[in-house]
Amino acid sequence: MNLLEALHTHRLLAIVRGPDPEAALAAVLVLAESGIALIEVSLTGADALGTIRRARAALGPGFGLGAGTVLTAEDARAAADAGATFLVTPALAPSLGEAARLGLPVLAGALTPTEVVQAQAGGATAVKLFPASLGGPQYLAALRDPFPRTPFVPVGGVDADGAREYLRRGAAAVGVGSPLLGDAVRGGDLGALRDRAAAFRTEAAAGARA
Repeated sequence: MNLLEALHTHRLLAIVRGPDPEAALAAVLVLAESGIALIEVSLTGADALGTIRRARAALGPGFGLGAGTVLTAEDARAAADAGATFLVTPALAPSLGEAARLGLPVLAGALTPTEVVQAQAGGATAVKLFPASLGGPQYLAALRDPFPRTPFVPVGGVDADGAREYLRRGAAAVGVGSPLLGDAVRGGDLGALRDRAAAFRTEAAAGARA
């Protein structure tokens, strides 16, 4: 998939991580039905590879479904075998090189300017600014001065208001976990998840226009 184009188009990446595989799968499917076009399933969740495999079967080959917290080369291969079409890392990790070998785009985690340079040198498609909550939108704006052409995706503590502000400050997209998923990954209210998805899509669209 063209991850960079998808990030710029949709502006929102949902992050699913939870202790209940059935609830995680249900959450992925509800997010997709609600118009969230990019979804990451973290490998730290229970039976995450099984969730990716089942979600891929349900959503088809063209849907933007990726694997998150991909740290090792083995993780990268397993995620690709399960059907992930992009990978996400929390930091610079051996999975970055393996993703390049597999031909998979990567959203690579970085925080400092040095790590941004290393992520790009390692072949990252975009840089996951993580944890974004440490510096907030002002830090993103500061990073964009020396890296004006780098696609940044802030992740970590991004709520609906923050999503709008990060996008206004030049983020390519934002990644959102618990503020969007809430209790859905533990078998909670899927109707409320639909409502939050609509709210985040509205804020993302507003931020992209600002």
